[in-house]
Amino acid sequence: MANEVVDQGRRRFLTTTTAVVGGVGVVAAAVPFIKSWEPSARAKAAGAPVTQSLKKIEPGQQLIVAWRSLPVFIVNRTPAQLAVLPKQDSRLVDPNSTGASSDQQPKYAQNATRSIKPEWLVMIGICTHLGCVPDYVGEMKPEPFDPSWQGGYYCPCHHSRYDMAGRVYQGVPAPKNMAIPPYHFVDDTTVQIGVDAEGAA
Repeated sequence: MANEVVDQGRRRFLTTTTAVVGGVGVVAAAVPFIKSWEPSARAKAAGAPVTQSLKKIEPGQQLIVAWRSLPVFIVNRTPAQLAVLPKQDSRLVDPNSTGASSDQQPKYAQNATRSIKPEWLVMIGICTHLGCVPDYVGEMKPEPFDPSWQGGYYCPCHHSRYDMAGRVYQGVPAPKNMAIPPYHFVDDTTVQIGVDAEGAA
């Protein structure tokens, strides 16, 4: 019987190839398993928290994300937009959110800017009249619907108007300020909507 010569190079190649293919198979099998830990679309719609990076939102810009099947407006308010907020109080239904709008935000957002950090507005984008989604009109300039416009939200359906803190103006159909959801900042550039800050009331 002739001695067989073992091709060590071929053996190493086959062993390595088998290990790689096996590793790929393990990863392929693990991905769906790990994905199954993530909240389903139904769970997210039912209220699972939504985490959003703020890095690409420039001053004056708005981003809309979905939480509980609701639009949530995230606005990086400019210093000019913040500066005019106190000047609007006399035109508003409930400027301090202490009347009918007292239930429209968590206690930690019941302040002049209705927010945790003044520059960041995080608000449910639903008009409190009939549930329409108002338009963001951030520029401070005269508008056909308000010659003294100082930025904010306008609902074209029935002409309700809100300032840059979502506070409703007098003389419009909407009865309350727009709602602020529970939220907190995970870090300086990330917000999580749907969960209060630890220890917050």
